[in-house]
Amino acid sequence: MQPQSKDLSQELHPLVFALAASIRSAWQSLPDLGPLIVADNLRVIHGQLNGETLFIGNELHQCRGLRKLHLEVARLGNGLQILHCVWFPDPHYDLPIFGADIVAGPAGISAAIVDLSPTSGQLPDDVVNGLESVTMPSFRQVRDLPGWGTIFSNKVCFIRPDGEDEEALFNLLVRDYLKVLSDCVRVAVPESRTSVSTISRYKGQLNYCLQQKRNDKTRRVLEKAFDSDWADRYIELLLFDNPPPL
Repeated sequence: MQPQSKDLSQELHPLVFALAASIRSAWQSLPDLGPLIVADNLRVIHGQLNGETLFIGNELHQCRGLRKLHLEVARLGNGLQILHCVWFPDPHYDLPIFGADIVAGPAGISAAIVDLSPTSGQLPDDVVNGLESVTMPSFRQVRDLPGWGTIFSNKVCFIRPDGEDEEALFNLLVRDYLKVLSDCVRVAVPESRTSVSTISRYKGQLNYCLQQKRNDKTRRVLEKAFDSDWADRYIELLLFDNPPPL
């Protein structure tokens, strides 16, 4: 079944709403920000899953130094809500991948993760220095990373927020990570496509996308709501598309 478009207008969990606002605010300061073209039927989507309506809204931009900034907000009926955000760097620039995800349900937030992930073995020095000034809250329920979580840095935060105070702290942490990255983007300069560093970052980003695609939970939900071909297309072309050839 080919999904059709519909506005995502239902009420969101406060943290999903607040974090989406923080992300939109952060990308406004990036150099040469502009829209990233995507098919209309991938920008706003609706389908059916177990008798409930699934809405997915996607916002996509690009800027100097970052090939894609993707914010996805999804809602299943009156229950499950997901915020997914990735900022993919242009491999010519020595920048990490920003990623943040929230999974919310009627009982609250079950998972929240944020990271600046390296693509060449280690984070750039400017990013490391920026993160040293960020205070990591003492969250009460730290979660274990999945088996493919080797793509994340040692600064990854993966938790189950315990109450509104920790939800607010997580939002502030994401804003701090975004500021560190945004500051680095504004001063970053490109390297040649043939440089060893650029090639290494390109291969590292390919591996990041490959490992993220190992998350079968995402694929199963999309397959049930639409079909396997559509799910593959959505994952391969929108969620974790490989960087263009150098």
